[in-house]
Amino acid sequence: MFFDTHAHYDDRRFNEDRHELLMSIHDAGVSLILNSASSLRSAKFSLDLADKYPFVYASVGVHPHDAKSMTDATISELEQLLSHPKAMAVGEIGLDFHHNFSPPDVQKKRFRQQMELARHVGKPVIIHERESLTDTLATIRDFRDLSGVFHCFSGSWETAKIILDMGWYLSFTGVITFRNARHAIEVVSKMPADRILIETDCPYLTPEPKRGQRNSSLCLPYIAEKVAQVRGISVEDAAALTMENGKRFFGIDS
Repeated sequence: MFFDTHAHYDDRRFNEDRHELLMSIHDAGVSLILNSASSLRSAKFSLDLADKYPFVYASVGVHPHDAKSMTDATISELEQLLSHPKAMAVGEIGLDFHHNFSPPDVQKKRFRQQMELARHVGKPVIIHERESLTDTLATIRDFRDLSGVFHCFSGSWETAKIILDMGWYLSFTGVITFRNARHAIEVVSKMPADRILIETDCPYLTPEPKRGQRNSSLCLPYIAEKVAQVRGISVEDAAALTMENGKRFFGIDS
């Protein structure tokens, strides 16, 4: 049984078949899904999904792309949503200096506010980082009491060690099935077994051999297979390992 620890079923690309797809995914052996928010709207949508489907959980947070739309009142709204029993984390939050859809100084302000919120409510954080490593690390070093995961990790082993030494987790997508995924493969092979998570980030980052198609949790076994191959274990063991890690990280008892 698999745990997709980062998905976006609030995305409009699932509007036509969301219910049917989620039910088929569960029947196919993906027993848990964490739907990760990127805005206030998607946080509410994610919690609605969690209410409707027993196997779906949610995170609540504002992605750096949407940081420019935040106000101080947004933090209060997020805090209210985080009181939901199936709101398991604050995220995805962080910094993205590749697109800069929000000004960097605004991203930094709202990232820090959401880290402070996570500390206040006692929830782990899901980090989005792109071309912003120095500033991201500088921020999270001020919150060493928090538990966190760098989602869609594709950085170097040197970077991974910094994150792992803080007791944090790393999550891997279909990118590890790509031919040029050398850094991520090295990290998967070297990192502690109890800190690995897997995710689809669907509808994005579809793994081989389905690359080019819309991604969904049905593709999660391909990622687990790659983890198993790299670490020299069975797919069943990779699934069990990442399931246990995901439930521990998010505090899911079921």
